[in-house]
Amino acid sequence: MPQDPTERRVVVTGPPRRARRVPGQARPRTEIAEQTTLGHTYVRSLIRSQLRAALTVFAVLVLLVGPLPLVFAAAPEARRLTWVVLGFCLYGPLVLLARWYVRRAERNERDFVRLVEDR
Repeated sequence: MPQDPTERRVVVTGPPRRARRVPGQARPRTEIAEQTTLGHTYVRSLIRSQLRAALTVFAVLVLLVGPLPLVFAAAPEARRLTWVVLGFCLYGPLVLLARWYVRRAERNERDFVRLVEDR
């Protein structure tokens, strides 16, 4: 069948818009949205890493603040010691602990997003 000489074919070259996926290989975002077993495993890993960070902060906090009532009970007449310990000696480590926890939580979330986005 002869083609009409006035018709022209246009060939567009360039990178493909989407990378073709191997059949049977689902994306993590789809797995999470469809609440499959694999998606549940992804979310559970994020929750476990966040829980691990929270329990670490809690353990350090218990070790740092837990013995203070015993220290204060041992020296009831030293009221200034109480305020010095609470105001100056405890504030700095608590701020550092909070900063560590926030950075750890954000890093966990970044890692999870990187995993889900297939980067």
